[in-house]
Amino acid sequence: MATNTEIQIVKEDPKIAAYKIGLLESAKKLADQPITVPIQQIAEMSGLQTQAIAAADPASGGIGGFEQYLTDAGTALGEAKTTLDPSGITQFMNPYQDAIQAEIDRSFDIQAAQAGLGAVGQPGGPSAFGGSRAAIQQAEIGRNRAAALAQAQAQNFLQAQQAQAAQAEALGKVGLQQAALGQQAQQQTLQDIETQFNLGKQQQAQQQAELEAQRLSDLTQLYEPYQRYGFLSDIYKGAPTSQQTLTSATAPNVSPAQTYLGLGIAGLSAAAGAKTAGLF
Repeated sequence: MATNTEIQIVKEDPKIAAYKIGLLESAKKLADQPITVPIQQIAEMSGLQTQAIAAADPASGGIGGFEQYLTDAGTALGEAKTTLDPSGITQFMNPYQDAIQAEIDRSFDIQAAQAGLGAVGQPGGPSAFGGSRAAIQQAEIGRNRAAALAQAQAQNFLQAQQAQAAQAEALGKVGLQQAALGQQAQQQTLQDIETQFNLGKQQQAQQQAELEAQRLSDLTQLYEPYQRYGFLSDIYKGAPTSQQTLTSATAPNVSPAQTYLGLGIAGLSAAAGAKTAGLF
């Protein structure tokens, strides 16, 4: 008895196969071409940043710019200390003190002269009582003179002390003010430098973002052909195929006698009769 065998052959559409071959050839050519990948770039410091760094240089009065203020403050405080030295009080004395003392002496000289004249002009001439009275007046005038001169000296010395202390205090205040100005100036300078540097930093960040965007754009352009080939490859993977079915029949085995008689497949009936007749 004959059996039928079906062989299923799947063939791709010749047009699709041609497209795929063309895709492979184009893709190979593309892959054989080296790609120069854009290098990673770093934005340089902006002008504001470099200016801020230059401004911070001690040589330009940035960091350490307060030192001159401290030097001036130290000088003023030193002068204040020197001013309080008792040996220097004479410079604060009243320059007209000698004239004042001379005027005091002149005034008391007049009083003494007048007292002497009064004693001489009394009736009967000088007497023991009159001379004694004149001596008393002269002594009183002398004591008053000494008291007036001492008071003038004391007042002059007290005024000199007050002037000396006032000047020392003023110099001390100047020194402290200089130190405070130095601190304030340094803080303000550093704040300005920091502000300028931060603004420059923002500019640098913007430049860096622009460089990154340009690099990404360049990479996108370089790899765009690969994306297209990948897109086509995905499409070709789902391309339809054609099928062809072949059917073949298999005959039973025959004996050599059958072959010899030429019966073959077509003479099966004759073969059956011959078998019945006892031929084989």
